[in-house]
Amino acid sequence: MEKEMVKILAASPLFNGIPDNELAGMLGCLNPKVESFAKSSYIAVEGDEFAGLGILLAGEATVIKENAAGVRNVMTILGPGHMFGEMVAFSARRFWPASVFAQTECMVVFLPPGKITGECEKVCANHTRMINNMLQIVSEKALLLNRKVEYLSIRSMRVKIATYLLEQYKQTGKKTFYIPLKRNDMADFLNVSRTALSREMGRMRDVGLIEFYRSAVKINDLAGLMETVE
Repeated sequence: MEKEMVKILAASPLFNGIPDNELAGMLGCLNPKVESFAKSSYIAVEGDEFAGLGILLAGEATVIKENAAGVRNVMTILGPGHMFGEMVAFSARRFWPASVFAQTECMVVFLPPGKITGECEKVCANHTRMINNMLQIVSEKALLLNRKVEYLSIRSMRVKIATYLLEQYKQTGKKTFYIPLKRNDMADFLNVSRTALSREMGRMRDVGLIEFYRSAVKINDLAGLMETVE
């Protein structure tokens, strides 16, 4: 299991630039805790005590926020190698800022926050590299949260959908791509209902902007889609 865990962790941005054999040695210092979670269970609950930086070893999970009315918003989707809780690691707060929900059976490794922030007495070159990686990850996460706020500020559903599809087009460089979010999760991310999302995507298909089948989308009218968001 340790060799498999090292292989997955080596692909995580947190350990970017650290050789596998040296990462294996670091684990003895980092003192990780591995836990398994059943499908449809909570890996972390918003407001509960922070258990440490989490990295998904197996399965799929979603990071979600709920408002006072219980409406769920999907912040991001997690797969093997992805991590969560990084926004708390350098903070004085020691509570989960969001919930993490297991979409499938999941296995997670938790790293004590003190080991991540450099409180370890054996701070080697690789440990310093890990801390630098962590700072970069936190910065990128802040930008992602800013993007989420931008979506919340868009009132038109069609503009939200067009903006999201154009982002996927820019990321893939292709007019035909797979949406990484399930329809429910995409609706939550855009802060709309699934029914309304499906209806509006159908209208966009009817006017020739896009075609779609399940998670596959094809942009037929790129200029028209770009004009939508202007």
